Amino acid sequence: MGRYVYDFAEGNKDQKDLLGGKGANLAEMTRLGLPVPPGFTITTEACRAYLADGREPDSLAEEIDRHLALLEQTMGRTLGDPDDPLLVSVRSGAKFSMPGMMDTVLNIGLNDRSVEGLVRQSGGNERFAWDSYRRLLSMFGETVLGVHKDAFEDEIDRLKAERGAASDLDLTADDLRELTRAYERTIREHTGRDFPQEPREQLALAVRAVFDSWNTERATIYRRRERIPTDLGTAVNVGTMVFGNGGMDSGTGVAFTRDPATGAQGVYGDYLQNAQGEDVVAGIRNTVPLHDLKTIDKACFDQLMDIMATLEHHYRDLCDIEFTIEHGKLWMLQTRVGKRTAQAAFRIAVELVDEGLIDMDEALQRVTGAQLATLMFPQFNSEHERHLLGRGMNASPGAAVGKAVFDSTTAAEWAARGEDVILVRRETNPDDLKGMVAATGILTSRGGKTSHAAVVARGMGRTCVCGAESLDVDVKARRFTTSDGTVVSEGDVISINGTTGEVWQGEVPVMASHVVRHFEGDTSTEDATVRAVARVMDHADKRRRLGVHANADTPDDAARARRFGAQGIGLCRTEHMFLGDRRELVEHFIVAETREEHDAALDALLPLQRKDFLGIFEAMDGLPVTVRLIDPPLHEFLPDMTDLAVLVAHEDDAGKADSKHHKMLEAVKRLHEQNPMLGLRGVRLGIAMPGLFAMQTRAILEAAAERITAGGDPRPEIMVPLVATAEEFELVRAEIEKVAAEVTEEAGFEVPYAVGTMIELPRAVLAADSIAKTAQFFSFGTNDLTQMTWGFSRDDVESSFFSAYLDKGIFPVSPFETLDRDGVGALVRYAVEKGRGVRPDLHLGVCGEHGGDPESIHFFDEVGLDYVSCSPFRVPVARLEAGRASAG
Repeated sequence: MGRYVYDFAEGNKDQKDLLGGKGANLAEMTRLGLPVPPGFTITTEACRAYLADGREPDSLAEEIDRHLALLEQTMGRTLGDPDDPLLVSVRSGAKFSMPGMMDTVLNIGLNDRSVEGLVRQSGGNERFAWDSYRRLLSMFGETVLGVHKDAFEDEIDRLKAERGAASDLDLTADDLRELTRAYERTIREHTGRDFPQEPREQLALAVRAVFDSWNTERATIYRRRERIPTDLGTAVNVGTMVFGNGGMDSGTGVAFTRDPATGAQGVYGDYLQNAQGEDVVAGIRNTVPLHDLKTIDKACFDQLMDIMATLEHHYRDLCDIEFTIEHGKLWMLQTRVGKRTAQAAFRIAVELVDEGLIDMDEALQRVTGAQLATLMFPQFNSEHERHLLGRGMNASPGAAVGKAVFDSTTAAEWAARGEDVILVRRETNPDDLKGMVAATGILTSRGGKTSHAAVVARGMGRTCVCGAESLDVDVKARRFTTSDGTVVSEGDVISINGTTGEVWQGEVPVMASHVVRHFEGDTSTEDATVRAVARVMDHADKRRRLGVHANADTPDDAARARRFGAQGIGLCRTEHMFLGDRRELVEHFIVAETREEHDAALDALLPLQRKDFLGIFEAMDGLPVTVRLIDPPLHEFLPDMTDLAVLVAHEDDAGKADSKHHKMLEAVKRLHEQNPMLGLRGVRLGIAMPGLFAMQTRAILEAAAERITAGGDPRPEIMVPLVATAEEFELVRAEIEKVAAEVTEEAGFEVPYAVGTMIELPRAVLAADSIAKTAQFFSFGTNDLTQMTWGFSRDDVESSFFSAYLDKGIFPVSPFETLDRDGVGALVRYAVEKGRGVRPDLHLGVCGEHGGDPESIHFFDEVGLDYVSCSPFRVPVARLEAGRASAG
């Protein structure tokens, strides 16, 4: 029988697996001697046992009773005592922070008798006691008994309207007593039972509800998005209640040791007088800035500043802190390493280095490629004429444009059909998560930088403006009204700036971010964030082992990739060069009936291809350029068979038959395949269509010769796609070598080149050792390798059943987005070992979409590839993650 309960004084910050993040950090603050209300933690092991068996472990109730008795002894009070009650909070706390996703219940121990004891305990403060009781009823009713929160909100709204009260602070003790009775009736009407008066039953039910909240829809969605394992479970923290709602000398707040939006040092957070903690994060009442506490209660403010400094130095990071002041005494309720925006992450990392708290390797681990990608998103063009609708708090930076929607269901539905939407709410709550994930931005009229909307948006990298008080949001009417009378209805386009807090009417154009401009060589707009990114990137480049190449098909793309730090081109797709005005030449090649027509079409294509390669070699001078010979089926370059058949039928009916169209239709029918992705493509084209690969090889090598003559340093690598056997590859390689010998003789000097293949078929993986005998390099085409391994047609499955697979947890993430380590990854590892076993100097890279995915890059580093290749825009992300992989 394991142990399931630990006192706060027994743990430390390194026990998050057992005590959860909140419990471990409460234990750490207790160990540091900070003012933490006494309590105990029920472990994640207890939660896992409960979820597995459908009931609590046999010994849990006894352990809770024993620790509760010790807590009562420490406090000199008994849970729910009618004369002098001990009250406790019950809070969730998983290993990884999941803000607002799971449940909390405050004021456990209050009932119809102990509320009078709380009046006496508080010196006759009836309003405080009944305020605490009505809070318990609403939180317990919603969290434990399943009553929808609207039922309670309707009651308090009705009472405020009857009393002419602007907020709950304007309600008297008698009003709150009446509200409490109304809440009791609400619970009875919705559940068929009375609110439990027995304090120990309240505690047991609340603990069970927190366990159950691990598997709520919102928690499941959040874990899936953040890739948090589903089997961790949550701890439950039972702590002595301290009260911020006891009067204006009390209050509650959330503080950050640095600005979580920008990373700047200073005093950041929100404070709310005469309130309990949930009021702050729920955004129900608008808070005051934390620095106002200095005027309200200087002693507590000064003590809080000292504690914040202690915690930041102890954790060596930005800390997020929840606190309560009870009649002038400061209590620490929680700390954790705080969520932050991408902008703040980079700035904080380098500033902590400058302060001597961490080194650059640690700074590199504090940021991610996903955060860098966020910083590379476009920003609003400040020169564009705009109509300002309002201004709120800059909760999470970025530029978001979309149609205003006023509920999460609509947001998800509209986003699913391809619409960009901005979710507009008075304040968000955990039930809004689905809409927050779907939206491009979030706008609320209530709440501050520590509200639910702000914290969750920052964690997701979603643009967010909070507390735009001048906007009157009417969710039921699906519109909001500004202070100047402008009405924005659902479906109207708005633009929100999460960096400045501004909200504009209509679509505001965007421009390149300062970080992108830095990568492009523009230093005119550099700021603290850009300088921080530059320092981290410089260190990543020094630490990384993996090279980073780019997928680029044009000179412009190649030049941009080089500016972004690419060390070569890992994939140049030649089929893109056959489109546009060259399509007719390709058609001539396909429908050619004689050898002369066939050769004439190739001869016409040759100089055009040569010119393409010349520009790319010039842009990437001195760096390798891996050119993939034509890969897709030829039918992709021909007209649609149905359209062509209709055209021919019309011409025949009109007696104007065109032999060209008839020939084309015959060619399309001849090339038609039921599943072209598994048909005549890649190396099979080169073998079945004589001269095609030879023409491309000649264009590549003649362009290289021309660059050498001009004083350049081209480094072409010719890649044969879709190889399955060594025999296929050797046949094509012999043709390439024959053309290379001819070009060398014509040029009068040797033109350097390498020949390799793509590994994108499972059979190629199994034959990697025999293929490597003649191939100088492998490049893993993980897009096709994923399709072939899973038996998925990407274009079809992503729009059909993938969403169901993701919802049901079959995939934690699409295998086309992040490499499937167990399946496709195992094939990559096998091919690496087999290939290098035959040819130790075999050069290995990857050019599928996974080459730019942060998590996949770590795998490629682990298995020993030489480089990854990705789109030009992802090159900085790949450089950063390659550095993190080496430094980690």
